Amino acid sequence: MSQGDDAGGLAAQPPSIDADRLLDRLRQLGQVGRDAEGRLCRLAASDADKAGRDRLADWIVSAGLELAIDRVGNMFGIWRPAQAPDATPDEAPVMIGSHIDTVIDAGIYDGCYGVLTGLEVAQALQSSGFTPACPIVVAAFTNEEGVRYAPDMMGSLVYAGGLAIDEALATLGTDGTALGAELARIGYAGSEEPGFLRPRAYLELHVEQGPVLERDAVPIGAVENLQGISWQRITIQGVANHAGTTPMSMRQDAGQAAARVVTFLRDRIAGPTTVATVGCMSFEPNAINVIPSRATFTVDLRDPDEHRLRQAEAALARYLDELARSEGVTVSAERLARFAPVSFDKAIVGLVEDAAQRLGLRSRRMTSGAGHDAQMLARICPAAMIFVPSAGGISHNPREHTERSDLLAGADVLLDVVRRLAGATFPPPSCHRAGGFQP
Repeated sequence: MSQGDDAGGLAAQPPSIDADRLLDRLRQLGQVGRDAEGRLCRLAASDADKAGRDRLADWIVSAGLELAIDRVGNMFGIWRPAQAPDATPDEAPVMIGSHIDTVIDAGIYDGCYGVLTGLEVAQALQSSGFTPACPIVVAAFTNEEGVRYAPDMMGSLVYAGGLAIDEALATLGTDGTALGAELARIGYAGSEEPGFLRPRAYLELHVEQGPVLERDAVPIGAVENLQGISWQRITIQGVANHAGTTPMSMRQDAGQAAARVVTFLRDRIAGPTTVATVGCMSFEPNAINVIPSRATFTVDLRDPDEHRLRQAEAALARYLDELARSEGVTVSAERLARFAPVSFDKAIVGLVEDAAQRLGLRSRRMTSGAGHDAQMLARICPAAMIFVPSAGGISHNPREHTERSDLLAGADVLLDVVRRLAGATFPPPSCHRAGGFQP
């Protein structure tokens, strides 16, 4: 297929990414929300998030796109070309995007790269004279990181119908604020109902946040699936007692029991595809000479296969029961989040591979170990992701880095795929709903 023979209309010239504009916007947005120590921190619905959103809104409007905001604060730049054949305001668009909120002390690429490259793709297609067969929408979803408000990926979760809008807006953050009130305070409580645009396809470009592409010297990852995620908070209740006078055999040590869970996860749960992490842990009374009476910790289980993920959850539950009996402690588990694995649309994954090949770039199919907005959108439309390498596999860290050549390679692949998705009638939704949403 030549550069100008898409069914949606001929391009006057081959579309191309404005590399300097894209990289400059990444740098500019990367300076918004830095604290006195220079740390980048744009938590959802914060003043820093408002400043980042304001910058993005300015770029969307200056690009000639219509700015729309829904009730959970998701932002959309909509290109509805008047000359598009049979176009109507509510025609299903091709949607591209990610998020611009960050973790604490973040890097500049996570999420932002996908949003800003999506905007650049829309501008490149406009400048080339390309006539799409449907609208093209650039999306920035609210609270993807989930640092201030839980769960993460909240904006896209609400958009896809997995969480009621009123429940999301009532969510209390780590600082006691309500998301809805904070969105209104910063001016990003929009009027559109989440889901007001149902995409014909969704595509997300993202830095890998892992070491695989760099290790294999492959510039493009065609992401075919995404791991299921199971988050739990485990509480073990024992008995506080003197650290020096209580024999080991007579203790009901919540700390010791918690440590046994950690080693069980590593030795008996983790495997070739299953990963297990204890990321948070606290003891009470938290004194050097007192046996812990209470241990609270989180467990993060992930696997790209739903059956294996359920097996891991069941194995952990059985072990916790055994532990309670053998250690004389009380154990309770609270589910914090549960998302089934996602298989992305095979047709779009194939388009990503084809685009890389046409551009002379090596690619490989891969699994995403992290959660992304694409996993939520995959419940309502065909979706896929494109990965580019992360230096050292580092992310959620100020040392997060992707080489210029890799950033631009990913942008070129995204441009090619979007041009094809928006240039012809894409097949009806074939999204894979493995397990669907679970409360």
